[in-house]
Amino acid sequence: MNLEQLGWNPYWESMLQEALSAAAPPTERLTPEQILAGRVVSAHRQWLDVETAEGAVRVPDPVRLTGGIATVGDWLLLHRNVPRVLTVLPRQSQISRNAPGRRTEEQVLAANVDVAILVMGLDADFNVRRLERFLVIVAECGARALAVLNKADLCLDVAERVERVQSIAKGITVLSASALFDDVAAMLAPYLERGESAALLGSSGTGKSTMLNALLGEERQKTLPVREHDQRGRHTTTARELIVSPQGWVLFDLPGLREVQLWAGKESLDATFADIAELAMQCRFRDCRHQGEPGCAVAEGVAPERLRSFHRLEREIDSLEQRQGGLAGQNTKRRWKQIHKEMHKHPKYNR
Repeated sequence: MNLEQLGWNPYWESMLQEALSAAAPPTERLTPEQILAGRVVSAHRQWLDVETAEGAVRVPDPVRLTGGIATVGDWLLLHRNVPRVLTVLPRQSQISRNAPGRRTEEQVLAANVDVAILVMGLDADFNVRRLERFLVIVAECGARALAVLNKADLCLDVAERVERVQSIAKGITVLSASALFDDVAAMLAPYLERGESAALLGSSGTGKSTMLNALLGEERQKTLPVREHDQRGRHTTTARELIVSPQGWVLFDLPGLREVQLWAGKESLDATFADIAELAMQCRFRDCRHQGEPGCAVAEGVAPERLRSFHRLEREIDSLEQRQGGLAGQNTKRRWKQIHKEMHKHPKYNR
């Protein structure tokens, strides 16, 4: 497999040249012949599987970055003779969420994504409010978004649901399909270029594995029916993986997300709710919160359920920013405490 099949392009070549010319060790001590570029195709707790032009390499002990660890989609520079990571090339994009549970910690799901394919079922689990949440995540990532409403064979009014999604996903292409019966590769072809990296993103049970199998032309992933009692999905994909499709696309197969906590800023919220941001300019008061103030253009022009969704996500982002600020303060106190401790160990302070 050559690097172009994995998504290598002139940008990554320029990043490689910058890394080779950087003054930071150990890269400076190595010749280009000693360095091997590769992309992480699967990530595990104790190792990374990396695909290079010379074959697959398993690298123990995933390298730690400021925002976590190297993950699926990252481009690495490896030592050619030793399975060791020299550096991780700077990411162009990353899809992140707040880690599940009560922690405040970024969890990077995929790195260097060009297109985020948001898959949502047209069955009983159809949920426009959940899609808004995914749209905020993708806006933060910076990748292009494409919405695919799957399971069209199970929906009696596909056009109505497509219209509902289009009303909240302005400027984003919305497609309807049945991954079981339609040629989804031909359907996606106008929106993906050869060598681009596309992530299938969505909740459990939306049919992502079925869609991936259709794109690959083989039963690569096991599929399961949704639960009968609540129509919720069950995990069939358990690991994050990068796969090259017959069409020349690089596909991220990601597990379904049951818990989608935001890791995003206000700009991404405003980008997703651009209609609210535009109407807010017409409100009587500049500091209008759109919560019953007189002369609020947003309350008059936006559907109540969409405005409630906006406020819910806004509160979540506010809470995230407060927790991040608190954590930053704690880390600063900890760092200065350690600095003072080390200072007092110095002979100058013990005379």
